[in-house]
Amino acid sequence: MSQMLKSSGAMAGATLTSRLLGMVREMVYANFMGDERVAGAFKIAFMIPNLFRRLLGEGALTAAFIPVFKEKEKTQGEIEMWRSANAVISGLVVAAAVIIGLVMLGVSLALAVHQFDAQTELMLRLLRVMFPYMLLVCVAAAFMGMLNARGHFFIPAMGATMLNVVMIASVLWLAPKMGQALDEQIFALAIGVLVAGVAQAAFQVPTLWRDGFRYRWVSPWRDETVRRVVMQMIPGALGVAAFQINVLATQGIAFWVDPQINASFDYAVRLMELPQGMFGISLATFLLPTLAGLAAEKNFSEYRATLRSGLGTLLFANLIASILFVVLAEPIVRLIFEHGKFTAASTGRATLALVCLAPGLVAFSTVNVLARAFYALGDIATPMKISLFCLVVNLILTAALVHPLRQGGLGIANTATALCNLVLLFYALRRKLGKLEMASLRATLLPLAVAGALAGLAAWCGGRFWERSIGHEVVALKIGAVFAPAAVAGLIYWLVALAFKVPAAKEMTGLMFQKFRGKPRS
Repeated sequence: MSQMLKSSGAMAGATLTSRLLGMVREMVYANFMGDERVAGAFKIAFMIPNLFRRLLGEGALTAAFIPVFKEKEKTQGEIEMWRSANAVISGLVVAAAVIIGLVMLGVSLALAVHQFDAQTELMLRLLRVMFPYMLLVCVAAAFMGMLNARGHFFIPAMGATMLNVVMIASVLWLAPKMGQALDEQIFALAIGVLVAGVAQAAFQVPTLWRDGFRYRWVSPWRDETVRRVVMQMIPGALGVAAFQINVLATQGIAFWVDPQINASFDYAVRLMELPQGMFGISLATFLLPTLAGLAAEKNFSEYRATLRSGLGTLLFANLIASILFVVLAEPIVRLIFEHGKFTAASTGRATLALVCLAPGLVAFSTVNVLARAFYALGDIATPMKISLFCLVVNLILTAALVHPLRQGGLGIANTATALCNLVLLFYALRRKLGKLEMASLRATLLPLAVAGALAGLAAWCGGRFWERSIGHEVVALKIGAVFAPAAVAGLIYWLVALAFKVPAAKEMTGLMFQKFRGKPRS
């Protein structure tokens, strides 16, 4: 577990830097465009290439390719490993280029022959500018998967920092040069997305080069590795990206009801991505090549132990984040977003979305880990089937709840879907492996529930006291309204977990003391 914490912890540090910059980006976005019509159009236009990126690149491709990449390295050596990587990248470029061409042609024809309402036309025009981002970031995701498989986690995770830096610059530097109206300036953000995709891919090239990678065109048409990856990748596109599919589908419905719902909910999603990326995605990224190697060696005892340790760490870290997001939702949203065009009314709308979405944080992250546990076993179909079922559940819930509950309806639908996905994946994995050996993990549930309840009560009482006695009129008070109750709650949660001897709490505490002292653990 220590090695897992160190490797995923290094990546979590890089991810934290990236996510914090992502928060700065969202703060800049909120100040620039708020949560009104233009913001809704931009956010859903950006979601579409982002979804294709996760379907074709970051999620399904890495899930299908990393086990094959590791197998080639172990069984046929580095020459064949790099040749296979070139074949897969060549195929990815061709597939992405075809999809981009078709989508941009379709959008252009639609705009030429049909008169859309103003918000839909703006969304389509922004989509036409941003859609090539899919190719750029797919290549970046392929590079990231290759580096992860080679044991590099920090540099790939840091690549997203370049993306955020460029996107922030597009608002601060380019937008003022694009005109006076927000409808004109918003295209600066679309251009920034494209430049950011280039920067993210280029950032990873030097490390790949030092590892021995040289890109050469390898025809993908009859390549055995490409065929094998594609066969696993098609169902995996739905399996690993279930959450993103749900978000896009639900926000598509919300955009039809009112673009303001779409924009408000997206700000809550961005907040959720901070702990989810730090712990859920970081652990899942580390676990896929690790579990794939153990599965290839038929070492299922260690496979179960590694999975159990990863889930224990994930539960411990994300449970407190989920509780704090629910209890301190309003001061968190107010601190991060409420400035410029993001008003107090905007804070109320995003708070509702966050309160309803945050209870599903542990489930969202755990689904990512369990999906990769299946991929490591070469099973792409099972998560795909479960995701399809959950997608239908999510659409039904969204259609029923979005109109009466608006942003809250979207949050409830996504949380319920994630919990359903989690239960079904656990059940299917237990049937596949015969047993999961999760008794020690189950034993931590009650102690963590007690720790979480005490922490939540402390955060609620602290937040109420701060609001009534001190207020939030200036930035320093807004910071205190979040961090003072959160610090007390976090300390209580940690100490109670240590008192109950929760393994993840003990391991993470020992690792921190080791780093502080600069001495290896015995």
